[in-house]
Amino acid sequence: MKDELVSIGEKVVKRALEIGFDEAAVTVTYVNSSMTKFANSEPSVIQSWKGRRVAVYVAKNKRILGTEGSVQSINDVYDILNRLHVLSEKIPESMLYAPLPKPEKIDFMEKLVDTKVLEIIEDPSPISQLIVEATHRENIEYFAGMFEAKYEARALVTSTGAELFEDATSVKSYVRAFAGEGSGQWSVGFRKLDLKKIENMAETASRYATMARHQEEISPGKYNIILSPMVAGNLMNYVAMMASAMRVMMGMSIFANKAPGTRIASEKFTLIDDPRNPELPNSWSFDEEGMPTFSKPIIENGVLKTLLHNTKTAAKMGAKSTGNAGLIFPHPWNLRVPEGEYSLEELIEEAKNGFLVTNNWYTRLQNYIEGTFSTITRDAILVIKNGEIAGAAKKFRIADSFPRMLNNIIALGKEVFDI
Repeated sequence: MKDELVSIGEKVVKRALEIGFDEAAVTVTYVNSSMTKFANSEPSVIQSWKGRRVAVYVAKNKRILGTEGSVQSINDVYDILNRLHVLSEKIPESMLYAPLPKPEKIDFMEKLVDTKVLEIIEDPSPISQLIVEATHRENIEYFAGMFEAKYEARALVTSTGAELFEDATSVKSYVRAFAGEGSGQWSVGFRKLDLKKIENMAETASRYATMARHQEEISPGKYNIILSPMVAGNLMNYVAMMASAMRVMMGMSIFANKAPGTRIASEKFTLIDDPRNPELPNSWSFDEEGMPTFSKPIIENGVLKTLLHNTKTAAKMGAKSTGNAGLIFPHPWNLRVPEGEYSLEELIEEAKNGFLVTNNWYTRLQNYIEGTFSTITRDAILVIKNGEIAGAAKKFRIADSFPRMLNNIIALGKEVFDI
């Protein structure tokens, strides 16, 4: 697989230079995956995919272009190069242009491929049976969900001499259970098959569904809220994306007027971009420019520490690449919030009166600079009264701003989840 993907990359880079581009970077990805979908408490559809995707970055006279897509043959990629070459004559020079970096030593992570995941790709039935059985340990009516097992091989070739290859497996799954008026959802994601985590995911979803079986209306107002890892993960993904230096330069970030070293959150809060954690499903040893990845705090003890850079944004802002290059935008890899000091029971007691929000969707930003946003609660919303769970609420909209939310963090849970 390595030789095949690298060979494709070499041929595409060679052709790009032959037709007149000054430089090129090509990522060739092979994916073999299976997805099991659940409906009415049983597997309903099993889908399998095998295929290649090619991402192409090219530059000519400081004009840059990039695209990616599925391809059937090398000729498909050559056609893409020809179209990009025509476009390169019609666009202006990029204010962000910087040469592709020369290759650096890559410290490759080990054992990112789990043979058990490879077996599950071919036969996911043991996991399906586990999910069905574990979800129905609670008195629910039915559930829906998804389980995906994937093998991914990735080769990068650049005109500056990089020839890199890495492969890995991953597992992602979620369950949404229903009981009366209530529903509960939970998810997991990791590199290596962990049956206990899958089992806990199913049990958690059904437990929340039964706890939300009967619901009450609530009045608008300001409340203390405990955000589950599902909700915190969704919202922190927006914060991390706004740490991309490209978004800062575009004025689409709460960090647009903030310099590293500025306090922007509670001192209890740290947010880490963690591409070097081999347990997490988006861990890779190199980025789309061939630069080595490394783990870094975006926010540390409430202080903005690092924007996420590729070589272009780094050159523009007088910084160094942080190993976060995508095809065009720098982006986070995996997000990690270090554990706090409180159990869930202690968090509920600390909140006194408010809500435990277990899931959300439809998160929308009204103002990127100010970070004002709204999101809709989903599934179990547990009512907290006098430091105890006292029922469940019907769904509502949360309206706040990311800076205010980050500064109002008063406690963090000590149990860490791979969401």
